[in-house]
Amino acid sequence: QVQLVESGGGLVQAGGSLRLSCAASGRTFDLYRMGWFRQAPGKEREFVATINWSGRSPNYADSAKGRFTISKDNAKNTVYLQMDSLKPEDTAVYYCGAGIYSGRGSYSPDGYDYWGQGTQVTVSS
Repeated sequence: QVQLVESGGGLVQAGGSLRLSCAASGRTFDLYRMGWFRQAPGKEREFVATINWSGRSPNYADSAKGRFTISKDNAKNTVYLQMDSLKPEDTAVYYCGAGIYSGRGSYSPDGYDYWGQGTQVTVSS
């Protein structure tokens, strides 16, 4: 089992920044990838960014490119999502996911086996 604990959400004005953290514990040696997803009210969970457990090969949704940065501190088993130039449409609950299998797509929630509890991000206009 793997446990994921997110932190760093909050309320920010448009144009501001937030940094989300996701600390992983447990059988982390089984993990292949980490990802951030978000879910707004009435919408499906959507991909934001992903990175390999080694901290390499970051990839982003088009909505995140140029504004968000995913990174990993290997010593702390923690993944970060630095979010800059935030927009009201970024408002959502952000979830950290961890995946075991390399054969699954990294852009779908189906590619992840463990999830954190979510952290609310609200961007005011």
